[in-house]
Amino acid sequence: MSQEFFMYRGYPLVRSGNQIYYGYMSDPYVIMIEIKHQTQSKDGMKLADKLKVYQMATREKDPVKAIVKTSDRPNLYEAVDLAHVWLKRAERDAQAAKA
Repeated sequence: MSQEFFMYRGYPLVRSGNQIYYGYMSDPYVIMIEIKHQTQSKDGMKLADKLKVYQMATREKDPVKAIVKTSDRPNLYEAVDLAHVWLKRAERDAQAAKA
C-alpha cells in the first residue's frame, strides 16, 4: 500500500493530533513537534503559539532515550525551520562519518 505524504523541503510532514512528525522514519533521526498551546485568530483559525521540538533517534527502542535534542519555539514556522536544520546536520554528520 503506497501512501503519499505532504512534503516540505524534501522531507515528509505528517500530523497526528497535536503531534507533527518531520522526516523519514528510515533515517537515523526524525523530528517530532508537539503543539503545547493554540490561540484562536480573529477569523476563527487555531494558531499554534507554543511548540516543543524533539530530535529523536529512530533506532532507539526506549522513547525517553531516543530524544537527542529539544527546543521550544513560538510558532510553527520557527519549529519546522529548526527541524529542517537538525535533519540536515544529522545527514551531513552521517556522510562525514562514512568518509
